[in-house]
Amino acid sequence: MEPDLFTSPRLTRRLFIKGTSALATAPLMTAATGAHAAGRQAPLIAYIGTYTSPLKNMRATQVDLPPGNGRGIHLFEVDRETGALKALSVYETGTSPSCLAFNPAKTHLYSANETERNGDDESGSVSAFAIAADGSLKLLNTMSSRGKGPAYLSVHPSGRFVLVANYFGGSVSVLPIQADGSLGDATDVKKSAGTVGPMKATNAPPGSFAFSGHDQTHCHMIEADPSGRFVLSVDLGLDQIHVWKFDDRKGTLTPNDPPLVQLPPGDGPRHFAFHPGHRWLYSIQEEGSTIVLFDYDQASGRLAERQTISSLPPGFAGSNFCSEIMVSADGKFVYAGNRLHDSIGIFAVGQDGKLAFAADEWTRGNYPRSFNFDPSGTFLYVCNQRGDNVAVFRADKQSGALRFTGHFTPVGNPSIIVFKDLAQ
Repeated sequence: MEPDLFTSPRLTRRLFIKGTSALATAPLMTAATGAHAAGRQAPLIAYIGTYTSPLKNMRATQVDLPPGNGRGIHLFEVDRETGALKALSVYETGTSPSCLAFNPAKTHLYSANETERNGDDESGSVSAFAIAADGSLKLLNTMSSRGKGPAYLSVHPSGRFVLVANYFGGSVSVLPIQADGSLGDATDVKKSAGTVGPMKATNAPPGSFAFSGHDQTHCHMIEADPSGRFVLSVDLGLDQIHVWKFDDRKGTLTPNDPPLVQLPPGDGPRHFAFHPGHRWLYSIQEEGSTIVLFDYDQASGRLAERQTISSLPPGFAGSNFCSEIMVSADGKFVYAGNRLHDSIGIFAVGQDGKLAFAADEWTRGNYPRSFNFDPSGTFLYVCNQRGDNVAVFRADKQSGALRFTGHFTPVGNPSIIVFKDLAQ
């Protein structure tokens, strides 16, 4: 979530809009079929979720956010050689589709709509889209997320369930995926409870006033482990990572033994990423500006902490809010997002999984909320939320270094970028 910069009370600006779906704009130009006919490679499509302004005649409530500059889900064609993005169309919606995820086959796309009201229901929502041959989106349905402000969603490896983290609702939910790709009502909802951490992070940089989510419980991420047997979720307000056993027939969550690991008070775990070898998990802390390495036992779902390292370059002082964390496909590097410092921290992964700071790269924008590699791993795309742009970097696969390509793409309040190769 977007945090307050200092320790002043959190204020919520409410904008009332109706509904959770909208009509798409004009369809994309011929893509896959035309590409093959012309003898060229099929297009690579980028989908960018944004924070949006209300649409006319819609009714919902945004959560603790100013009016968004985005228009919904923005579609672009990716130049595979240069990394540049070419605007194609927009699926317009006023519900802030701030997180996007594909099913395993990439035939459908799901969006977490970060509002705190869905019609008369005090919750956010999740939308299901079918993806046409040209990459354009067709809305199938929209269902309650069963909690306010869904900030994250992922699809279970089985392809049968969507997992949702409701940030302002302090809950996680499981929604079944129907045969046609649409969503059913939640099969399970778990609400966090416990003692909220302090306003001051244990590991905050010197002089930091970073405070965002320690006013209540705040579920910020949920995702299954690679096997699908266990599901992990993060509560930033409680400074905890929860581990659940997952029943992939019923779509239900049962606390693991032990049910959670505790992070240092106030540090605020936000996101995590598994190493490709599945033995290690890296957690990034929003207010503490740290990365924690855990050993992960795939058989039991247990986590054991082994290293804590700053997400920032040596000597940094002041306020910073961490955002995204990713591991390169080859497992050699970890990339960490820093907001206010506006950088991507680059860390080399040792043979034992431990991290060593290698470099950091300015994001060429304000408040990098998230980033993602294209399918080839050649380019890294950074969503500069407050800068209203996506900046493109070429990744050096040997050193992990990022080099700015010079390509900026204007997108209002970009939050996430995901890719689909129309050849697949």
